[in-house]
Amino acid sequence: MSLDFRPVRAKDIDMMEPYFSLRPNKTCDSACLESFLWQKYYNVNFAVSDGRAIQWRMSLNGEAFSALPMCREEELHHYFFEIVHYFNEELHLPLKIFLADEEGTKYLDLDPEKYEVTEQEDSKDYLYDGDAMRNLSGKKLHKKKNHVNAFIKEYEGRCEYRKLCCSDRQDVWQFLDLWREQKGSDVEEQLDYEVEGIHEILKNCFNLNVRMGGIYIDGNMEAFSIGSYNSLEKMAVIHIEKANPEIRGLYQFINQQFLVHEFPDAVLINREDDLGLEGLRQAKMSYNPVGFARKYKIVQRQIGVV
Repeated sequence: MSLDFRPVRAKDIDMMEPYFSLRPNKTCDSACLESFLWQKYYNVNFAVSDGRAIQWRMSLNGEAFSALPMCREEELHHYFFEIVHYFNEELHLPLKIFLADEEGTKYLDLDPEKYEVTEQEDSKDYLYDGDAMRNLSGKKLHKKKNHVNAFIKEYEGRCEYRKLCCSDRQDVWQFLDLWREQKGSDVEEQLDYEVEGIHEILKNCFNLNVRMGGIYIDGNMEAFSIGSYNSLEKMAVIHIEKANPEIRGLYQFINQQFLVHEFPDAVLINREDDLGLEGLRQAKMSYNPVGFARKYKIVQRQIGVV
């Protein structure tokens, strides 16, 4: 049976979502919303195989690649070799998989003579304890709590947290325009795709299992966040967090309040990777991660040798 690939659309998300909870996976890609957010940047296409698995076909800068199938762990070998066959026979390419989760990679235990498996160090996701992030408890998070307290003291009576819905999209768009303008033109193309992905989420949020929240000061949005929930791992995935950098403590405040209001029971918090950027790495490490969701690149050494 050939795989019928098509682009990820908002109307597909409800149908796709159950496949994302079939096996252990603590990466941000275990949340269905991630594939929708970055659909245009990575040219994300999916196919449902046998009604039991989701297969992926993506491309970036002309290079075709895939991700590990979304399926039950005991069926991972079967669907892995199905996508190998598709790449070899249909695309006439060796299979390349990027951002393969650690649990799936270990379970496959591929022959090193046939597949090169290497960790993508800069792509590992940062994992945090949910209670610690909501309460900012302990010595290691004392500075974060001080920033939050300073923000509250400065803006008490002038700020509020609001749960966002589709009708608030104009506020988010207006904030995003100002935020993007501050970044200037000398920034990565990826930022423009991120903004475009956020716009698509806001246009289609009625069809998406998404949680959103914003901080308003004097009636104006100054920060917002978008997340989703992995029920199998009891894990919140924070896809987007933007704040006015000129306001002290605002990033810490939206970080905490979004979790308190939208993910009060999440055991783990996934705040995604650091893109290999030193400043972002230091910021993420400063929140005292309890672990990492490591990711791997899998490259087939030779077509037809599986």
